[in-house]
Amino acid sequence: MTLTLSVVGCGYLGATHAACMSSLGFTVIGVDTDPNKVAMLQNGELPFYEPGLDTLLAQEMKTGRLSFTTDFSAVKDADIHFVCVGTPQSKDGLAADLTYVRSAVSEIAPYLKDGSLVVGKSTVPVGTAQSLRDELAKTAPQADLAWNPEFLREGFAVEDTLTPNRLVVGVANDRAEQILKQVYKPIIDLGTPWIRADLPTAELVKVAANSFLATKISFINAMAEVCEAAGGDVTVLAQAIGYDPRIGNKFLQAGIGFGGGCLPKDIRAFMARAEELGAKQALEFLREIDAINLRARQRVIDVVRNELSEDLTQYKIAVFGATFKPDSDDVRDSPALDIAVQLQAAGAAVVVHDPKGIEPARKRFPKLEYAEVVTNAVKDADLILHLTEWKEYRAIDPSTLSSLVKSKIIIDGRNMLDRELWRKAGWKFHALGRTD
Repeated sequence: MTLTLSVVGCGYLGATHAACMSSLGFTVIGVDTDPNKVAMLQNGELPFYEPGLDTLLAQEMKTGRLSFTTDFSAVKDADIHFVCVGTPQSKDGLAADLTYVRSAVSEIAPYLKDGSLVVGKSTVPVGTAQSLRDELAKTAPQADLAWNPEFLREGFAVEDTLTPNRLVVGVANDRAEQILKQVYKPIIDLGTPWIRADLPTAELVKVAANSFLATKISFINAMAEVCEAAGGDVTVLAQAIGYDPRIGNKFLQAGIGFGGGCLPKDIRAFMARAEELGAKQALEFLREIDAINLRARQRVIDVVRNELSEDLTQYKIAVFGATFKPDSDDVRDSPALDIAVQLQAAGAAVVVHDPKGIEPARKRFPKLEYAEVVTNAVKDADLILHLTEWKEYRAIDPSTLSSLVKSKIIIDGRNMLDRELWRKAGWKFHALGRTD
């Protein structure tokens, strides 16, 4: 039997999942409430930037297997329905806002055929899947629900969907697992580890993974603070401890911390849910992880003031980077943009450059000044901040910027630039966690 899939929610996760599932040979119907987004996708165009996905989307649209619509009734022939909507932080607290998840399931419930499977991929607080399954038992008893958390890295979304390092499925029975094994057979055949879990464990896997990554990032940033106080070098420290296989060298890049649409809101929602469950103390450490992360941004501003003046009103600062990470146009909770906005609020003239994130940044912070090319951003600048580690910035020859700036001062907020190269070109170079 050839399965037909629906993907509910066609943002970053949903559009990626839809195109990738189509590339595996399935007929896929993507559904979203945003007509502009649907129109772009139906035309083979992405409403966001993700390397390689634009090519895959255009290719799959030509096959006729993939389509996008705003009409929820279009999912009536689908056997499996992937829910890929957002779960943002609530406006009035730390908890996740489940409005979109609950709405997505209720919207497709009237169209679920006998034996169909709803599969949640959104990151949700533990207990959500079971509550949705209980609700479906009333509104669509002919269907079942499972949870299959996503582990996409922005910039590597296609790779992480088609060749993931594991597949986790939360199911309540063997039938649901067998259906998902049928969907993912081409990926399983590659040797991908398959982990069957119950519903709450599957939900916890994603937030636990994100919490661990956030902890590792904040740990090395805490070490950077200590290194600066003690006269050490956090990059050497990270290299040394990274050789220990129990620790590993991933996510040990000291800098301005994590951002984006996942880690910050996920660890906060995890804390909120733990408190609801009576396990508040178990995750109290995440409050300090969050605090260290936000403090890393303030530390950059402190360094700027040390280099220039407490009063920044007479200074121009060029910011390299607007997105929260390279190879993405995502500016949600971007440390780089947060720092830029705070510096502007302190009176500095701030000009931001980014290879892909200028338009999303401009929509969010229209009062900031933006430059399409690096040379325009740095013209007459008193200081440059390197805040997103795009390869374009690592490729810059610092001597080419020397005649454009007012003062040759650069702060590397990501510890990714060649310090000696910049210093040889006559620049004053400061990096977080490095004192010489």
